[in-house]
Amino acid sequence: MRTYLEQFLKDFDYKERDASFLLSEYDKISGNWGAKSVFDKIVSEYEKSIEIDYYNDVLVKAQNAGKNAGVHPYTSGLLIFMCLSRHLKELYKQKGISEEIFHNSMLDLRYKLEECKLVKNIIGSCVAWWFPGFFNMTRFALGRLQFELSTYQNEDYEKNGKKLTKGDIVIGVHIPRSETPITKEATDDAYAQAAKFFIDQIPNKQVVFVCHSWLLYKATLEVFPKHTNTYRFIHEFDVTWETHDKEGEYNDAWRLFDMDYTGNIEDYPENTSMRRAYKDYLRNGGKTGEGFGIIMY
Repeated sequence: MRTYLEQFLKDFDYKERDASFLLSEYDKISGNWGAKSVFDKIVSEYEKSIEIDYYNDVLVKAQNAGKNAGVHPYTSGLLIFMCLSRHLKELYKQKGISEEIFHNSMLDLRYKLEECKLVKNIIGSCVAWWFPGFFNMTRFALGRLQFELSTYQNEDYEKNGKKLTKGDIVIGVHIPRSETPITKEATDDAYAQAAKFFIDQIPNKQVVFVCHSWLLYKATLEVFPKHTNTYRFIHEFDVTWETHDKEGEYNDAWRLFDMDYTGNIEDYPENTSMRRAYKDYLRNGGKTGEGFGIIMY
């Protein structure tokens, strides 16, 4: 497995310092009989079936094993999914899914590592609970965005003669944090790829994209500068409902400011136009939350 991890880290362009650290932490796990046994069993179970308990049997057990070997839970949580990617790559081949899609999907592990370094100052992932969608092969990175099928559960919706009703299959959209801007050209290409990839799994062949994100909270739709890709992206969705954070909470602060919520607006950096705009919004009493939007493709 170590040889595979070395190649994985090279193939996905991990920074030399990060790669060296991850390998040294994996050596701690493989050098601890109990921790190694746990990792080996998880990999073996995944190779038998991808329908496993990713939280309890994968993440929790891997993190506990890592602790016993002196490895931080964020690091061991990332490492176990790197180990599982070896079999996942074979599954992609068996199902005839391109290596490009595999590569784009597994880049998310590196994206989450970069976020963890910024937010927690730890080389690992503080959101490893997000990874199972890739490993049970329900979520795929297609171009600039990530997509997965879901069942629409809200009130009926109609636009331009097309109707969406409860129970319809829709395509969920996720926006990974990467080095690539979310330009219109990039997102249009991603939507086209997703429509083609999932169309045979949609009974009525009607392609509908939905997104549930802090970016779609109605009160913030006009916050971001109009010249930005983010502004253009969020205004393509028709926001149909939203939820509000409780007073004194800002659960998604880390997504924009690379730091956990502190309760003090002035703690947040303002080194980008997006951060400055949102910080001014908060200074002026702006609320935070999440919104749900629809694109009838």
